[in-house]
Amino acid sequence: MSDTGLEDGIEAANARFDRAMARLETSVRSLNSRMRSLNRIEVDTQRLVTERARLATELDKTAARAKRLDDSAHDVSRRLVEAMETVREVLAK
Repeated sequence: MSDTGLEDGIEAANARFDRAMARLETSVRSLNSRMRSLNRIEVDTQRLVTERARLATELDKTAARAKRLDDSAHDVSRRLVEAMETVREVLAK
């Protein structure tokens, strides 16, 4: 092979190498960007899971309080009925 042919081959190989490195750099940048996005999604997901757990606890407490209030209202209503019946009995005498 002549020196010119060898030099042309080396230049062609260098050009292919440069293009391959440019593609690799592009791929690495793209991968880094996707990894940052994935990390943000994971952080947001964890935040949502924590918020969901907090809200579920709050809902359970609120539901328990609503049940206690409903039970109390039922008891008050029953006592009022009993009191009204007692008043009627006294007035009827």
